[in-house]
Amino acid sequence: MIAQPDRHPQKTIWASLKRQIWLGRRVLLTSASIAGGVLILRFAGLLQPVELAALDQCFRLRPLEPRDERVVIVGINDADLQKLGLPVPDAVLAQLLQKLQALQPRAIGLDIYRFRPVEPGAAELKKTLAAMPHVVAIEKIPSQDDTGIPPLPALSPINKVGFSNLLADSDGKVRRSVLYWHVDGKAHKSLALQLALMYLDPEGITLKYGTENSSLWRLGRGAFHIFEGHDGAYVRQDDGGYQVLVNFRGPAGSFRTVSISDVLDNRVPPAVFRDRVVLIGSTAESLKDLFYTPYSDSSRTYGVEVHAHFVSQLLSAALDGRTFINVWPDPLEGLWVFVWAWTGAALSWRVRSPRWLALSMLLAAVTLTGICSLAFAAGGWWLPFVPPVLALFGSAVAVNGYFAHLEQELKKSKEFLSTVINTIPDPIFVKDKNRRWIVLNQAFCQFIGRPCAELIEKSEPDFFPPQEAEVFLRQDELVFNSHESSESEEKFTDAQGKTYLIATKRSLHKDAVGNLFLVGVIRDITERKRMEEDLKRTAAELARSNEELKVSEHRLRHLAYHDPLTGLPNRKLFYERLSQALEWASSNSRLVALLFLDLDGFKGVNDTFGHEMGDSLLKAVAMRLTGSLRASDTVSRLGGDEFTVILPAIPGMPDAAKVADKILDTLSKQYSIDGHAVLVSCSIGISLYPLHGEDADTLINKADAAMYRAKQQGKNQYEFS
Repeated sequence: MIAQPDRHPQKTIWASLKRQIWLGRRVLLTSASIAGGVLILRFAGLLQPVELAALDQCFRLRPLEPRDERVVIVGINDADLQKLGLPVPDAVLAQLLQKLQALQPRAIGLDIYRFRPVEPGAAELKKTLAAMPHVVAIEKIPSQDDTGIPPLPALSPINKVGFSNLLADSDGKVRRSVLYWHVDGKAHKSLALQLALMYLDPEGITLKYGTENSSLWRLGRGAFHIFEGHDGAYVRQDDGGYQVLVNFRGPAGSFRTVSISDVLDNRVPPAVFRDRVVLIGSTAESLKDLFYTPYSDSSRTYGVEVHAHFVSQLLSAALDGRTFINVWPDPLEGLWVFVWAWTGAALSWRVRSPRWLALSMLLAAVTLTGICSLAFAAGGWWLPFVPPVLALFGSAVAVNGYFAHLEQELKKSKEFLSTVINTIPDPIFVKDKNRRWIVLNQAFCQFIGRPCAELIEKSEPDFFPPQEAEVFLRQDELVFNSHESSESEEKFTDAQGKTYLIATKRSLHKDAVGNLFLVGVIRDITERKRMEEDLKRTAAELARSNEELKVSEHRLRHLAYHDPLTGLPNRKLFYERLSQALEWASSNSRLVALLFLDLDGFKGVNDTFGHEMGDSLLKAVAMRLTGSLRASDTVSRLGGDEFTVILPAIPGMPDAAKVADKILDTLSKQYSIDGHAVLVSCSIGISLYPLHGEDADTLINKADAAMYRAKQQGKNQYEFS
C-alpha cells in the first residue's frame, strides 16, 4: 500500500484538541504560579520602592499642565530676609496683609510659624488679622516624632487655623496630603482645605463627606477616595487622618511666585491677586523649607509651593473635574498581574526563536508601559507597573528555563538513542516534534546515500522529490496526531536516483521529561514486491488458462450433446432428457408425450437447391420448433430431417394433439432462404407415457411407427400410436 490516507480524521482532530488543551493548561499553570509569587512580593512590600519610582516616572513623562492662575505665592526669599530681617517683623507682615487685602483675594494663607510676637508691630498685626476674615494661619499638629507647633496665641482665637503637616514616604517624597486630622477628639483641617473651601464658598460648593460604608468624598465636580494603607503600591502604610493621593501639577516653579518686596513696593499688578488664593511662605534657600515631590530629581520644592499644589488639586477637582490619583482594588490588581504573567508565558510557549521572542517581549513591555502612561496621563489612574513587568519577564524566564531543561534532557535522550540504534542493521531515523531528523543510524545514512552531518536537523523535503516527501510527512503527521503506531509502504529515491519500495513502521516515544520523538524503522521491500508481482502475474495467467479450459470443456460438452448444425440437443442428449422425463413422470404419476417429426418434401429441396440450402432450411425449422414450444419442452434433432419433441407433464392426449397442430401450422408456412421461397411440411407420430409404453425405446418405436402412418395417409398430419 502506497500513500495511505488518514483513516481516522476524528482521532487526528481530537489529538490536536488535546494538544491545545495541554498547552493552555501549562500556560495557565505557569502564569498562576508566577503571578502568585509576584503578588506575594507585592503585598510583602518588597516592590513598594520601585513601584513608587515608577509612579514618579509617570509624572515626569506626561505633558506639563498649564499653570493654575487661581493660586499665587508670595515668597520670602533670601534677598527679602537680608532686607527685612529674620524673622520678618510683625509690622512688615501687617503691612503685607493690608496691601493684599486691598487687592481683593478670596483667601490668604500665612505659611509662617510664629512662636511669639516679633516687634515692632505685634499689636498692629493682631489688629490687621482681626479685620481680615479670609486669612488662615498655620499650626503643626504633634506626632510621634514631633512635639508640634501651635499657632500664635494672640492669633488663634480670632483667626482660622490650618495645619501644615506634610507626610513623606519612605523615600522622603511627599505624595499624599492630609485633609483632616483628629487630635484629642477635635477635628483639624489642613491649610490647603481651609483655603480651598474659602475660595469655593462664593461658588456655593461645600465638601460632602462619605458615608460610614463609603470612603468616597465629593467636592463640586470632583469625587475622590480617602487613602487606605494598601492603595496603589503601598503596603501597611499609615493612613491616619483623612489622606488623599495628590495629582501634582508639575515640578518646582509651577505657580506664579512674587517676592514680598515686590508686593510691598507695589511692583505687582493688582489683577494678579484679585479673586485668587494667596499663599505667603518661605522661598529662601537658607531656611531649608524644601521637600521632594514626584517631580523631584535633584532639586526640591519649597513647602509653600507643596501647599499650593494641594490647594490647586482641590480647586481643579471641584471646578474643572480634574481627578486625584486613582488606584485599582486589590482583586483587579491581581487579575492585571495575572494577565501579564499569562502574556509572558504564552509568548514563550509559542515563540521559540530567541530573536523573535526577545522582540515580542520588548513589544509587550513597551505596550505595558504605554498603557500605564496613557492611563495616568488621561485619567490619573495609577496602574501597577513593576509587578506586571516582573510577571511578564518572570513567566518568560520560567518557561525558557523549562525549555532549557528539556533541551538538556533532549540532548541526553539523543545520545542514548544514537548509541542504541547504531547497533541495529535496519535503517532507523528519529524525529522531533518539528518533523526534523535528530538521530540517524549509519544504516539510514548509507541507505539514503548521504553523510549524517548533511541530513541531521533536516527533513524529507530537503532531499526527496516533492511527491515522495509529501507522502513521508503525511505519514509522520498521522502518527503525531493519533499517537498510534502505523506501518506504511512508500516509494523512495536515494541520492543516486535509484527508486526503492520501502515499508516504514513509525511509533511515538517520550523521554523522562516529556520530549516527544517519532522513531521510524525502514525495510527495503523492493525484491519482495517484485516477487509478489511475479506471483500475481503467474496466478493471473493460470486463472486465464483455467478459464480457457473451462470454455473448451463447455464447448466440447456442447458439441457432444448438441447437433452441430442446429444447436439442438442431439440423439444422446435426447435419450438423457427422455429418461429424466419418464423417471419424473413415474414418481409424480404424470403423462409424458413424445412427438416424432419428419419433414415432408425436404429431399426435393435438398436435390433442387443443394445441401447448403437444405442445411439453412433445417436451421429455420429448428428455430420455429423451439419458438413454438414451452421452455420446459425439449426439441432434438436425431439426424437428417428427423426431429423429436418431449412434452413433460402433459395433461392428456388432447393437449398433445393441440401441440401437434401448432407445430404443423408453424412449419408449413413459407420459408425465405437465400432469396428463395420454400414450402415444406411435416408428419408427426405421437406416443404417450404410460399409455403407449413405459420405457424410452418402446415410446420411440411407437412414435416412429405412428409418424410413418401419417406419411402414408397423406403427410402434413399427426397420428397417435
